[in-house]
Amino acid sequence: MRWRVEFIFGLLGVKMLSRKDFSRLVKKLLPTSGLSAAILPELITAAKGKARPPVMWLETNTCTGDILSLLNSLDPGLRGIITDLIDLRYDNLLMAAEGDMAMAVLDDMMERSSGEYILAVEGTIPTGANGRFSVIGRRQGKMWTSLEAVRELAKGARHVVAMGTCAAFGGPYAAAPNPTGGRPVPEVIDKPVINVPGCPAHPDWMIGTLAHLIWYGEPELDARRRPTLFYGETIHNLCQRRHYFDSGIFAQNPGEPWCMYRIGCKGPVTFADCPYREWNGEHLSWPVKANTPCIGCTSPEFPDGTAPFFEHLPDVALPGITVNANRVGVVTAALTALGIGSHLAGSVLTGRLSRAYGKQPGSVLGRVFRRKK
Repeated sequence: MRWRVEFIFGLLGVKMLSRKDFSRLVKKLLPTSGLSAAILPELITAAKGKARPPVMWLETNTCTGDILSLLNSLDPGLRGIITDLIDLRYDNLLMAAEGDMAMAVLDDMMERSSGEYILAVEGTIPTGANGRFSVIGRRQGKMWTSLEAVRELAKGARHVVAMGTCAAFGGPYAAAPNPTGGRPVPEVIDKPVINVPGCPAHPDWMIGTLAHLIWYGEPELDARRRPTLFYGETIHNLCQRRHYFDSGIFAQNPGEPWCMYRIGCKGPVTFADCPYREWNGEHLSWPVKANTPCIGCTSPEFPDGTAPFFEHLPDVALPGITVNANRVGVVTAALTALGIGSHLAGSVLTGRLSRAYGKQPGSVLGRVFRRKK
């Protein structure tokens, strides 16, 4: 296609593709082929031979789901990522070094690459027991906790990226009762953090964010400091089953092919592009396509605020205010920020949805609309 020829020509020509064009092409390509399959291979090919920024991937209190998700990237694969895009200097899951040899890598990075390296952190940072719930290793004869490591390494980092919901917002490792005092990265360092949430984060979200940082600097971020390239729309707005929602056709049980809102889908208040990004071997499926509700894993409230996962969002009645369905994510996100309820704030909807819920006995939203009549 013409745009692809122009795109590659621009990469190999005098100047790099502009930041604006990069963003435009990402958004244009996603509905059909996805970022990794359509853009990054050409970018990485064009970048061969150029200096790769050093990257430290630090795993703290985590299930390692995000680094494993990155390993599942197919195009480009891990080999292409670490040989052509980044210089991965440290990751305790992948590296062969251990003990003093591994600690020496971190010391060398802080001494020789200060101001150049990217620090990617996966997992929450325990603050209880002086941080001793998570220890990176022994340094200078003493235990070096994740809390100490993240704070010290962040000082010399060019960028700090929180990979996954635990690092960005707390996630499962900071869920109640949170005995370790786990906190997200932005709460323990005095430096801006770019959040790439997900449980786990999609390979495209992580690679795409790193690519943008390397070639264009910090991407456009939303109020939660998430790249709008990947978190700029609600799952509800992008969902292939949106027309069922608009028509009031709802699944009663997991496994049914209609809108999952009534059985707990958190898509209306979850910002991510899963519906056309898709998962499992890159771009094959995602929860709703597999007939199960979205549980809101990229949300700051996950998991405490999005559970129970199979109960629909609470209904909130705002007298005199009606909201079109395609604005539900914005409104509910604002309500949540104001602290309405212990769970995600619900939505007030009109039209066919209101009629559908009005027929349900016991529905709060149904009672609201029946009173209006």
